[in-house]
Amino acid sequence: MTKAEVVDQVADEAELSKADAGRAVDAVLGVIADALARGGEVNFTGFGKFSASERGARQGVNPQTGERIEISASRVPRFSAGSTLKKSVKGG
Repeated sequence: MTKAEVVDQVADEAELSKADAGRAVDAVLGVIADALARGGEVNFTGFGKFSASERGARQGVNPQTGERIEISASRVPRFSAGSTLKKSVKGG
């Protein structure tokens, strides 16, 4: 599903114009990204939790040359699905 399809469905479900739904979707995604950039987390009870975690430095291999390379430490986004979402997906 693309962002445009999500906007279309939000517009239908919330009875909004596509422009308003697009701004709402952009706002929600922006708020989540800003919270993660500040080191916080966003929790939607039953749906899931967005968080940021530290990934340590590690050794990797350049697939073209086979040469070992050092991959630097970084912060990465994480998502943990909530129980309601898990049940929804499992049930079909």
